[in-house]
Amino acid sequence: MITIRPAQARGTANFGWLDTKHTFSFGSYYDPQYLGFKTLRVINEDKIQPSQGFGTHSHRDMEIITYVLDGELEHKDSIGNGSIIRPGDIQRMSAGTGIAHSEFNASNTAPVHLLQIWILPEISGIEPSYEQKYFAPEEKQGKFKLVGSRDGRDNSVTIHQDVNLYVATLDQDEQVKYCVGDRRSVWMQIARGKVEMNEQILNAGDGVAIEEDKEICWKAIALKSEILLFDLG
Repeated sequence: MITIRPAQARGTANFGWLDTKHTFSFGSYYDPQYLGFKTLRVINEDKIQPSQGFGTHSHRDMEIITYVLDGELEHKDSIGNGSIIRPGDIQRMSAGTGIAHSEFNASNTAPVHLLQIWILPEISGIEPSYEQKYFAPEEKQGKFKLVGSRDGRDNSVTIHQDVNLYVATLDQDEQVKYCVGDRRSVWMQIARGKVEMNEQILNAGDGVAIEEDKEICWKAIALKSEILLFDLG
């Protein structure tokens, strides 16, 4: 079964400094049909104004992944990490028993555009940890690149859950295929651009739930299309 979650159906909020769109229920936005997908709980598309951001706040027992599309995001946390997250980076923060962090736009002039992703961990109460890795454009061009996994294979960041996270970037008319395995489920998110899937057009912000064993093909019909694919156990 394939279910499309249109971008325009997402929850929205605009606080001036933050323009955010919620694929799943989050904060004051609640949709009983979209509480998450398997262990995937949050996909928020955030646009943060220059020098603005999220002040220090705490999390527990959540795998938090940050994926920057444009701009730079400054991260600081209570276990001693401080970094700038840029396009091409994957940041994974395991909140575990508890972690406090802040996220601010590192630029005084340009907005930052990002996806914030939350995944439930398979074990509660782990030690908080942080990881950030860069993947060059050629690693993702015209193919799915593994950027996050339970075992950290192929230099991916380690996610404490049975999930494989892939990213693909496509130029116009480029295609990628993915076979959904037996007893696996896939959520794919169009991060930017426009693609065709099974004769259906998907735009930036659209999400798709795929819950059957079959091969899916995506073809870019706009330059610089970008797809995130979550293969979930």
